[in-house]
Amino acid sequence: MSFDYEKIRSTFVLECPENFNFAFDVLSKRAEEVDKIALISIDNNGDHLKDITYKELDNFSSKFANALLGLGVSKNDNILVVLPRIPEWYFSLFGCAKMGAVAMPGTNLLTQNDIEYRINVSGAKAAIVTEAHAKFIENIKDKCPTLENLIIVKGEKPGWHSFEALCLDSSDYIDRTMVQETASSDPMLIYFTSGSTAMPKMVERDHAYAFSHIITKSFWQDLKAADIHWTLTDTGWAKAAWGLLYPQLLAGCSIVLFDGEGFDLETHLKIIERYKVTTFCAPPTIYRLMAQADLSKVDFSSIRHCFGAGEPLNPEAMRVWKNATGCDIYDGYGQTETINIVANFPGMEIRPGSMGKPCPGLTVDIIDDAGNILGDDEIGHIGVKITQPYPPGLFNGYYRDEEKTKEVFKNGWYYTGDTATRDCDGYIWFVGRSDDVISSSGYRISPFEVESALVEHEAVAESAVIAKPDTLRGEIVKACIVLAEGYEPSDELVINIQDFVKRHSAPYKYPREVEFFKTLPKTISGKIRRVELRENLNKT
Repeated sequence: MSFDYEKIRSTFVLECPENFNFAFDVLSKRAEEVDKIALISIDNNGDHLKDITYKELDNFSSKFANALLGLGVSKNDNILVVLPRIPEWYFSLFGCAKMGAVAMPGTNLLTQNDIEYRINVSGAKAAIVTEAHAKFIENIKDKCPTLENLIIVKGEKPGWHSFEALCLDSSDYIDRTMVQETASSDPMLIYFTSGSTAMPKMVERDHAYAFSHIITKSFWQDLKAADIHWTLTDTGWAKAAWGLLYPQLLAGCSIVLFDGEGFDLETHLKIIERYKVTTFCAPPTIYRLMAQADLSKVDFSSIRHCFGAGEPLNPEAMRVWKNATGCDIYDGYGQTETINIVANFPGMEIRPGSMGKPCPGLTVDIIDDAGNILGDDEIGHIGVKITQPYPPGLFNGYYRDEEKTKEVFKNGWYYTGDTATRDCDGYIWFVGRSDDVISSSGYRISPFEVESALVEHEAVAESAVIAKPDTLRGEIVKACIVLAEGYEPSDELVINIQDFVKRHSAPYKYPREVEFFKTLPKTISGKIRRVELRENLNKT
């Protein structure tokens, strides 16, 4: 790929049509134009289940849109969607988009408490789940007064609508004249993102967000219509919008949809080989695990482009992967609140450890607290400049949270909450999170959420959760605990506390390391000084 970075940066402009709706303007249009596979559905063993064409994807999403209208769901109603990597996830999201409802994807790792919080804070009118989460909703539905419609996928329950029955009884035709008009600025999705000192925030994404992933598709991911693409991600994360949804369908790719749990090296390598994956995206943790295996017996001949995000990738893993596949790994950066905003692009020199350079169409730089652009190699905030027209793919603020919105939009910039440096050639180098969020194996974990679970344990009087560097996962969750009176430190207690957090929060959030303290360092106002706890990690 020939890539003149400076020329593209200086000329690239992206303007979204006023009434853009991805489900109609991209999915339905592509279904009319091409007869090809959109989704390659694969089971937990890596065996082929079925293919879904673009036409089938369009038809089933139209059926579900009509079903929602039949249930009395209205434009801008919030709908919780907690589904694994199955075609029904797509039918649900695009069905909502067509009739104007707002889908709220949630990870399959959500607990009962997580679901109750999300329904009530958002005022969700409906929930779409499988049997695995239907039992949770049964337990809390009486405490969720806004919840009107319960929809179960691949199952039946009294008081629930069957997803399959709803679609069977609904027409597969819908057009714009049959629904309220959606502007590109109307809400389409709400993602929940974790902070360090509060419960998860709601990030509302409009229809223009999907259009703006043209930038993600065209530069960092370099997707083509002939590609068979696979991104390793849970459907509940915004990473799924990047890797399973908008860039891929904009390009007209076929998408590998692997409905498997956990990471099995043999299965993942088999999928790349058997389904002739051409473009591949994985968290650095996965690349590191793969780099430790014997890759010489795997046929990587189909692979042409690989990329990753979440944390810097070590040069040795990049070298092993390049030797095995012939492909470099292109690092990229963005958030739930953005599209891809910084990346290494094909045709551009990769500097291992760097996130790359700002994407065309966006002004991204390193700034101080007052919004001044800092010099080369100075540590500052990663900021997105608020320009006219508005930066493509940048959210407008946290849903129902004006205070937090004002914290991140100031001085003419959006402050990402992350810090970095910029070298003399414009490459950006990640330093750390300014809001204490922990990044472990591609998951962003709020210390506050883990601490909220810990404090419910009878042996825990006080706790502080911090990130500890880890060569495999990037970071792990470490809990610093002051025990309640009558309890003494022991290995058995550590295991008991860890198991408790797994049960009371999502399993990936549990503290892999626990250290007991007599007291925790605090400010004069009584706030725990996590920074001091982190500094002590560097001294040991």
